[in-house]
Amino acid sequence: MRAERGTGWLTIAVCSLALAGCGEQVYPRVSLSEGSETSAQRPRVSGKVPLRVAIAAVVSPEANLDAYERLLAYLSDKLDRPIQSVQRSTYTEINGLIRSQAVDIGFVCTGAYVEGQREFGMELLVAPEVRGQTTYYSYIIVPRDSSAASLADLRGARFAFSDPLSNTGHLAVQWRLAEIGQTPEAFFSSRIFTRSHDNSIGAVADHFVDGAAIDSLVYDSIMAQTPGYSSRFKILEKLGPFGIPPVVVHPALAGALKEQVREALLSASTDEKGRAALAALRIDRFVRVEDSAYDLTRTMAAVIRGWPKTR
Repeated sequence: MRAERGTGWLTIAVCSLALAGCGEQVYPRVSLSEGSETSAQRPRVSGKVPLRVAIAAVVSPEANLDAYERLLAYLSDKLDRPIQSVQRSTYTEINGLIRSQAVDIGFVCTGAYVEGQREFGMELLVAPEVRGQTTYYSYIIVPRDSSAASLADLRGARFAFSDPLSNTGHLAVQWRLAEIGQTPEAFFSSRIFTRSHDNSIGAVADHFVDGAAIDSLVYDSIMAQTPGYSSRFKILEKLGPFGIPPVVVHPALAGALKEQVREALLSASTDEKGRAALAALRIDRFVRVEDSAYDLTRTMAAVIRGWPKTR
Protein backbone atom coordinates (compact mmCIF):
# COMPACT_ATOMS: atom_id res chain seq x y z
CA MET A 1 0.00 0.00 0.00
CA ARG A 2 1.26 3.49 -0.79
CA ALA A 3 0.63 6.47 1.46
CA GLU A 4 0.10 9.71 -0.42
CA ARG A 5 0.38 13.20 1.09
CA GLY A 6 -2.99 14.88 0.77
CA THR A 7 -3.89 18.41 0.64
CA GLY A 8 -17.75 19.97 13.48
CA TRP A 9 -20.03 18.65 11.59
CA LEU A 10 -21.44 19.00 15.11
CA THR A 11 -18.92 19.10 17.92
CA ILE A 12 -19.92 16.93 20.82
CA ALA A 13 -19.82 18.20 24.39
CA VAL A 14 -17.38 16.29 26.55
CA CYS A 15 -19.23 15.16 29.64
CA SER A 16 -17.57 11.87 30.63
CA LEU A 17 -15.05 9.26 29.55
CA ALA A 18 -15.73 5.53 29.39
CA LEU A 19 -12.61 3.44 29.62
CA ALA A 20 -12.30 0.77 26.97
CA GLY A 21 -9.18 -0.92 28.31
CA CYS A 22 -5.46 -0.87 27.54
CA GLY A 23 -5.23 2.91 27.36
CA GLU A 24 -8.15 3.17 24.93
CA GLN A 25 -11.14 5.39 25.62
CA VAL A 26 -14.49 6.01 24.02
CA TYR A 27 -15.15 9.61 22.96
CA PRO A 28 -18.48 10.88 24.33
CA ARG A 29 -21.08 10.82 21.58
CA VAL A 30 -24.73 11.36 20.86
CA SER A 31 -26.32 7.98 20.21
CA LEU A 32 -29.52 6.05 20.06
CA SER A 33 -30.17 3.06 22.28
CA GLU A 34 -28.12 -0.04 21.64
CA GLY A 35 -31.10 -1.80 20.11
CA SER A 36 -32.34 1.01 17.94
CA GLU A 37 -34.93 -0.14 15.43
CA THR A 38 -37.19 1.91 13.20
CA SER A 39 -39.61 1.24 10.39
CA ALA A 40 -39.47 2.98 7.01
CA GLN A 41 -42.42 1.78 5.03
CA ARG A 42 -44.30 3.71 2.30
CA PRO A 43 -47.06 2.65 2.85
CA ARG A 44 -47.31 -0.18 5.38
CA VAL A 45 -48.13 -3.40 3.60
CA SER A 46 -50.45 -5.33 5.89
CA GLY A 47 -49.54 -8.92 6.55
CA LYS A 48 -46.15 -8.83 4.82
CA VAL A 49 -42.97 -9.70 6.69
CA PRO A 50 -40.62 -6.69 6.98
CA LEU A 51 -37.25 -6.70 5.26
CA ARG A 52 -34.77 -6.27 8.10
CA VAL A 53 -31.89 -3.94 7.25
CA ALA A 54 -28.80 -3.41 9.42
CA ILE A 55 -26.97 -0.10 9.07
CA ALA A 56 -23.45 0.23 10.44
CA ALA A 57 -22.76 3.44 12.35
CA VAL A 58 -20.21 4.91 9.94
CA VAL A 59 -21.58 8.23 11.16
CA SER A 60 -23.49 8.77 14.39
CA PRO A 61 -26.85 6.95 14.63
CA GLU A 62 -29.08 10.01 14.21
CA ALA A 63 -27.18 11.06 11.09
CA ASN A 64 -27.38 7.50 9.76
CA LEU A 65 -31.16 7.37 10.15
CA ASP A 66 -31.61 10.73 8.47
CA ALA A 67 -29.34 9.76 5.56
CA TYR A 68 -30.87 6.33 4.93
CA GLU A 69 -34.55 7.19 5.47
CA ARG A 70 -35.27 7.90 1.80
CA LEU A 71 -33.42 4.83 0.58
CA LEU A 72 -35.30 2.56 2.96
CA ALA A 73 -38.59 4.12 1.89
CA TYR A 74 -37.62 3.56 -1.75
CA LEU A 75 -36.86 -0.11 -1.03
CA SER A 76 -40.19 -0.49 0.74
CA ASP A 77 -42.02 0.86 -2.32
CA LYS A 78 -39.95 -1.15 -4.78
CA LEU A 79 -40.23 -4.45 -2.90
CA ASP A 80 -43.84 -3.85 -1.79
CA ARG A 81 -43.07 -4.76 1.82
CA PRO A 82 -42.33 -2.89 5.03
CA ILE A 83 -38.70 -2.19 6.00
CA GLN A 84 -37.31 -2.47 9.51
CA SER A 85 -33.95 -0.75 10.06
CA VAL A 86 -31.68 -1.89 12.86
CA GLN A 87 -28.61 -0.12 14.23
CA ARG A 88 -26.00 -1.06 16.78
CA SER A 89 -23.09 0.92 18.17
CA THR A 90 -20.29 -1.31 16.84
CA TYR A 91 -19.44 -3.04 13.57
CA THR A 92 -18.97 -6.32 15.48
CA GLU A 93 -22.60 -6.17 16.60
CA ILE A 94 -23.80 -5.50 13.06
CA ASN A 95 -21.80 -8.50 11.83
CA GLY A 96 -23.40 -10.54 14.59
CA LEU A 97 -26.88 -9.61 13.41
CA ILE A 98 -26.05 -10.71 9.88
CA ARG A 99 -24.31 -13.88 11.03
CA SER A 100 -27.30 -14.95 13.16
CA GLN A 101 -29.70 -13.97 10.34
CA ALA A 102 -31.44 -11.54 12.68
CA VAL A 103 -31.39 -9.17 9.69
CA ASP A 104 -31.68 -9.81 5.96
CA ILE A 105 -29.22 -7.30 4.48
CA GLY A 106 -26.58 -4.97 5.84
CA PHE A 107 -24.82 -1.74 4.92
CA VAL A 108 -21.40 -2.42 6.41
CA CYS A 109 -17.88 -1.08 6.36
CA THR A 110 -15.12 -2.65 4.29
CA GLY A 111 -13.19 -3.99 7.29
CA ALA A 112 -16.32 -5.60 8.73
CA TYR A 113 -17.09 -7.16 5.35
CA VAL A 114 -13.78 -8.97 4.98
CA GLU A 115 -14.06 -10.13 8.61
CA GLY A 116 -17.62 -11.39 8.10
CA GLN A 117 -16.67 -13.10 4.86
CA ARG A 118 -13.87 -14.96 6.60
CA GLU A 119 -15.99 -15.94 9.59
CA PHE A 120 -19.24 -17.08 7.97
CA GLY A 121 -19.14 -16.33 4.25
CA MET A 122 -20.78 -12.90 4.34
CA GLU A 123 -21.75 -12.26 0.73
CA LEU A 124 -21.22 -9.15 -1.36
CA LEU A 125 -24.47 -7.90 -2.95
CA VAL A 126 -23.73 -4.51 -4.52
CA ALA A 127 -21.61 -1.46 -3.76
CA PRO A 128 -22.16 2.28 -4.10
CA GLU A 129 -20.43 4.35 -6.75
CA VAL A 130 -19.46 7.82 -5.53
CA ARG A 131 -18.19 10.50 -7.90
CA GLY A 132 -17.62 7.79 -10.49
CA GLN A 133 -15.50 5.63 -8.18
CA THR A 134 -16.03 2.45 -6.17
CA THR A 135 -12.99 3.12 -3.98
CA TYR A 136 -12.30 5.34 -1.00
CA TYR A 137 -9.42 6.30 1.32
CA SER A 138 -8.37 6.70 4.91
CA TYR A 139 -7.52 10.32 5.71
CA ILE A 140 -5.15 11.02 8.58
CA ILE A 141 -6.31 14.40 9.85
CA VAL A 142 -5.05 16.86 12.48
CA PRO A 143 -6.10 20.34 13.60
CA ARG A 144 -5.05 23.09 11.20
CA ASP A 145 -2.68 24.56 13.80
CA SER A 146 -0.84 21.24 14.28
CA SER A 147 2.87 21.26 13.47
CA ALA A 148 2.69 17.67 12.20
CA ALA A 149 3.48 17.13 8.51
CA SER A 150 3.04 13.34 8.35
CA LEU A 151 1.82 10.42 10.43
CA ALA A 152 5.41 9.93 11.65
CA ASP A 153 5.16 13.31 13.41
CA LEU A 154 2.31 12.03 15.58
CA ARG A 155 4.54 9.80 17.71
CA GLY A 156 3.40 10.26 21.31
CA ALA A 157 0.16 11.95 20.23
CA ARG A 158 -3.44 11.31 21.28
CA PHE A 159 -5.18 9.57 18.39
CA ALA A 160 -8.79 8.71 17.53
CA PHE A 161 -9.99 5.58 15.76
CA SER A 162 -13.65 5.00 14.87
CA ASP A 163 -14.27 1.27 15.46
CA PRO A 164 -11.99 -1.76 16.01
CA LEU A 165 -13.26 -3.39 12.78
CA SER A 166 -13.12 -0.20 10.70
CA ASN A 167 -10.91 -0.33 7.62
CA THR A 168 -10.26 3.39 7.15
CA GLY A 169 -10.81 4.27 10.80
CA HIS A 170 -8.44 1.69 12.31
CA LEU A 171 -6.96 -1.05 10.15
CA ALA A 172 -5.31 1.28 7.60
CA VAL A 173 -3.38 3.09 10.33
CA GLN A 174 -2.34 -0.19 11.95
CA TRP A 175 -1.00 -1.27 8.55
CA ARG A 176 0.73 2.05 7.92
CA LEU A 177 2.47 1.89 11.29
CA ALA A 178 3.45 -1.75 10.73
CA GLU A 179 5.30 -0.59 7.61
CA ILE A 180 7.64 1.37 9.88
CA GLY A 181 7.82 -1.32 12.56
CA GLN A 182 5.36 0.31 14.96
CA THR A 183 2.02 -0.49 16.61
CA PRO A 184 -0.62 2.00 17.76
CA GLU A 185 -0.04 0.89 21.35
CA ALA A 186 3.64 1.79 21.20
CA PHE A 187 3.43 4.76 18.85
CA PHE A 188 0.61 6.85 20.33
CA SER A 189 0.45 8.08 23.92
CA SER A 190 -3.29 7.33 24.05
CA ARG A 191 -5.98 5.99 21.75
CA ILE A 192 -9.75 6.36 21.75
CA PHE A 193 -12.57 4.71 19.81
CA THR A 194 -15.27 7.23 18.94
CA ARG A 195 -17.67 4.70 17.31
CA SER A 196 -18.26 6.89 14.24
CA HIS A 197 -16.25 8.99 11.81
CA ASP A 198 -18.15 12.21 12.46
CA ASN A 199 -17.37 11.79 16.15
CA SER A 200 -13.69 11.36 15.27
CA ILE A 201 -13.80 14.57 13.23
CA GLY A 202 -15.44 16.32 16.19
CA ALA A 203 -12.73 15.01 18.53
CA VAL A 204 -10.05 16.60 16.33
CA ALA A 205 -12.02 19.85 15.99
CA ASP A 206 -12.34 20.02 19.79
CA HIS A 207 -8.59 19.30 20.21
CA PHE A 208 -9.70 16.35 22.33
CA VAL A 209 -7.17 14.36 20.26
CA ASP A 210 -4.18 15.34 18.14
CA GLY A 211 -5.18 13.30 15.11
CA ALA A 212 -7.66 10.79 13.73
CA ALA A 213 -8.20 8.28 10.91
CA ILE A 214 -11.27 9.20 8.87
CA ASP A 215 -13.32 7.59 6.09
CA SER A 216 -12.72 9.90 3.09
CA LEU A 217 -16.36 9.62 1.98
CA VAL A 218 -17.60 10.85 5.34
CA TYR A 219 -14.99 13.60 5.57
CA ASP A 220 -15.64 14.90 2.07
CA SER A 221 -19.41 14.83 2.58
CA ILE A 222 -19.26 16.69 5.89
CA MET A 223 -16.93 19.33 4.50
CA ALA A 224 -19.19 19.82 1.47
CA GLN A 225 -22.22 20.30 3.71
CA THR A 226 -20.47 22.63 6.15
CA PRO A 227 -18.74 25.51 4.32
CA GLY A 228 -15.61 26.72 6.11
CA TYR A 229 -15.36 23.68 8.40
CA SER A 230 -12.45 22.24 6.40
CA SER A 231 -10.32 25.23 7.44
CA ARG A 232 -10.08 23.64 10.88
CA PHE A 233 -8.20 20.58 9.61
CA LYS A 234 -5.15 19.36 7.71
CA ILE A 235 -5.01 16.04 5.88
CA LEU A 236 -1.56 14.59 6.61
CA GLU A 237 -1.78 11.39 4.62
CA LYS A 238 -4.18 9.60 2.32
CA LEU A 239 -4.06 5.79 2.62
CA GLY A 240 -5.55 3.54 -0.04
CA PRO A 241 -7.43 3.24 -2.30
CA PHE A 242 -9.69 0.55 -0.84
CA GLY A 243 -12.85 -1.15 -2.06
CA ILE A 244 -15.82 0.97 -1.01
CA PRO A 245 -18.10 -0.15 1.89
CA PRO A 246 -20.58 -2.66 0.39
CA VAL A 247 -24.12 -3.88 0.84
CA VAL A 248 -24.04 -7.49 2.07
CA VAL A 249 -26.21 -10.47 2.92
CA HIS A 250 -25.90 -13.75 4.77
CA PRO A 251 -25.02 -16.51 2.27
CA ALA A 252 -28.13 -18.46 3.29
CA LEU A 253 -30.57 -15.67 2.41
CA ALA A 254 -33.16 -16.93 -0.05
CA GLY A 255 -31.91 -16.51 -3.60
CA ALA A 256 -35.12 -14.88 -4.85
CA LEU A 257 -35.09 -12.24 -2.12
CA LYS A 258 -31.41 -11.63 -2.65
CA GLU A 259 -31.97 -10.91 -6.33
CA GLN A 260 -35.01 -8.71 -5.66
CA VAL A 261 -32.99 -6.52 -3.29
CA ARG A 262 -30.01 -6.44 -5.63
CA GLU A 263 -32.13 -5.38 -8.60
CA ALA A 264 -33.97 -2.76 -6.54
CA LEU A 265 -30.66 -1.18 -5.54
CA LEU A 266 -29.16 -1.44 -9.03
CA SER A 267 -32.21 0.25 -10.55
CA ALA A 268 -32.42 3.07 -8.00
CA SER A 269 -30.64 5.50 -10.31
CA THR A 270 -33.34 5.02 -12.96
CA ASP A 271 -36.23 5.74 -10.57
CA GLU A 272 -37.28 9.25 -9.48
CA LYS A 273 -37.61 8.32 -5.79
CA GLY A 274 -34.48 6.21 -6.03
CA ARG A 275 -32.46 9.10 -7.45
CA ALA A 276 -33.64 11.36 -4.62
CA ALA A 277 -32.58 8.71 -2.10
CA LEU A 278 -29.17 8.33 -3.71
CA ALA A 279 -28.70 12.11 -3.78
CA ALA A 280 -29.40 12.27 -0.03
CA LEU A 281 -26.60 9.75 0.49
CA ARG A 282 -24.33 11.48 -2.06
CA ILE A 283 -24.19 8.25 -4.08
CA ASP A 284 -24.21 8.15 -7.90
CA ARG A 285 -25.71 4.68 -8.09
CA PHE A 286 -25.30 1.10 -6.86
CA VAL A 287 -23.24 -1.24 -9.04
CA ARG A 288 -21.93 -4.78 -9.12
CA VAL A 289 -18.29 -5.04 -8.06
CA GLU A 290 -15.80 -7.89 -8.02
CA ASP A 291 -14.84 -9.31 -4.65
CA SER A 292 -11.20 -8.76 -5.61
CA ALA A 293 -11.80 -5.05 -4.97
CA TYR A 294 -11.42 -5.91 -1.28
CA ASP A 295 -8.13 -7.80 -1.58
CA LEU A 296 -5.99 -4.99 -0.13
CA THR A 297 -8.11 -4.80 3.01
CA ARG A 298 -8.15 -8.59 3.18
CA THR A 299 -4.34 -8.70 3.00
CA MET A 300 -3.99 -6.04 5.71
CA ALA A 301 -6.45 -7.83 7.97
CA ALA A 302 -4.66 -11.15 7.50
CA VAL A 303 -1.43 -9.60 8.76
CA ILE A 304 -2.71 -7.23 11.44
CA ARG A 305 -5.49 -9.42 12.84
CA GLY A 306 -3.38 -12.54 12.65
CA TRP A 307 -5.58 -14.72 10.46
CA PRO A 308 -4.34 -16.51 7.38
CA LYS A 309 -4.76 -14.97 3.96
CA THR A 310 -7.10 -17.20 1.95
CA ARG A 311 -6.81 -15.72 -1.51
